[in-house]
Amino acid sequence: MLGATGTIGQATVRALVARGHEVICFIRPRAGVGGRLTPEDSALLLPDAHLRYGDVTDPASLRRDGFRGEHFDALISCLASRTGTPKDAWAIDHQAHIHALVAAKEAGVSHMVLLSAICVQKPLLAFQQAKLAFETALIESGLSYSIVRATAFFKSLSGQIDRVKSGKPYLIFGDGMLTACKPISDEDLGAFLVECLDDPARQNHILPIGGPGPALTPKQQGEMLFALLKRPPRFSHVPVGLLDAIIAGLAFAGRFSPTLADKAELARIGRYYATQSMLVLDPATGCYDEAATPSTGKDTLGEFYARVICGQERSERGDHAVF
Repeated sequence: MLGATGTIGQATVRALVARGHEVICFIRPRAGVGGRLTPEDSALLLPDAHLRYGDVTDPASLRRDGFRGEHFDALISCLASRTGTPKDAWAIDHQAHIHALVAAKEAGVSHMVLLSAICVQKPLLAFQQAKLAFETALIESGLSYSIVRATAFFKSLSGQIDRVKSGKPYLIFGDGMLTACKPISDEDLGAFLVECLDDPARQNHILPIGGPGPALTPKQQGEMLFALLKRPPRFSHVPVGLLDAIIAGLAFAGRFSPTLADKAELARIGRYYATQSMLVLDPATGCYDEAATPSTGKDTLGEFYARVICGQERSERGDHAVF
């Protein structure tokens, strides 16, 4: 198991253990956002799994510290670059997975389950291109595979809870109806990933998946949040053109500064999510199709919001936060 210390990775490990699998997690000695997790912290997060420590970007470490010359039946990866900047994306979303794929084949792995992203359907960004490049490598590897292209995660849609609780308006791009998604919880996604191991219908396929419908626009997400807080909706409209101006400025400055070039890419990522739906894209029409986007699970975004508001659950967004 790769990417086990992220929230989706943790949920996937729980689902594996619940189904009786023996799970080996290959993680960094200092895992989590900013390397804040010690080995002891990771052990508390993953109490029923066996933890091995090393560097996923180092093929020698993968073999020596991860697979250790042992036989494995399957590899599941929830690993993803933290920022999505080009250097990070190609190092993690692509090259680290290539190293893992080679080592997995040597270890006798016959099936790989990969958590990808539904946004690779329209690859305008470096991290999408890196993910697609590895998807292609996996398909051509000779292994059986399940490539799971998930829609928006609950945690990625929770960045404005504290803002609204403090009395500020909910920020939306344009009229808040430009995009839509079928949000999926960590637990439902983790269960779906694990079920790919035993379901022949999910093998050797690319599998788009969202949570229980219907699809929600940003405006509807905001209205839901205000309703839970029993407050009248208040929105602040951010023009997409503002993002274009920011991107242009950062891109120009990025010619002279790698740091600003990375910030320009982050701004492009923000614009992408502000203007593109996380639903299945119909290649014939170029339109996103809610009906064609499969759903799974039972957890809803509204229930998640309610738990966060009541303090029953924390929302860890890490480096992927937009707001």
